[in-house]
Amino acid sequence: MRKIIYWVHASVDGYVAGPNGEFDWPSVGPELFAYSEKMNERVDTLLYGRKVWEGMAAYWPTADADPDTTDDHSRVFAPYWRETAKIVLSRTLTEAGWGTRVIGENVAEEIAALKAGPGRDILLTGGAEAAASLTELGLLDDYRVVIHPVVLGGGPKLFMEPKDRIGLELVDSRVFDSKTVLLRYSRPA
Repeated sequence: MRKIIYWVHASVDGYVAGPNGEFDWPSVGPELFAYSEKMNERVDTLLYGRKVWEGMAAYWPTADADPDTTDDHSRVFAPYWRETAKIVLSRTLTEAGWGTRVIGENVAEEIAALKAGPGRDILLTGGAEAAASLTELGLLDDYRVVIHPVVLGGGPKLFMEPKDRIGLELVDSRVFDSKTVLLRYSRPA
């Protein structure tokens, strides 16, 4: 069965964006980029909530088109993003562009069917609301939280308040670029 990997960047005080939605604070270096690119090799579907989708769709389609782009990650990830299947979880979007499928109803059934189908793993990037919904439904398998050296003081929380306690098992932890810490958890079987 395919797994859903939740890949998210968070502040030390547990927020995934600043109080006004800012996402200019991640401290990303070559080691973290390399880890991200390696993770993408095991994924054939990208999954987003609407808010994260809007940011991704605004940047990644042409991120590698600027001849002055010096960011290796943009040059590598942009073509991967364009070519990889994408799904957006949204109650408000009906179309998302870029050949992207929108799931707005029957999320539990649609995602469970997706996980049971053929293919490699699925990557949910950011999206606290989408992650909360999939966690509540028992559909997230692998939590990869990258903690960045910043205190934001507010914004969307890393984890929305679940109805019930959810126990996780630590699978891995590591430091990237002497700045960020990855905490990787799985749901016990």
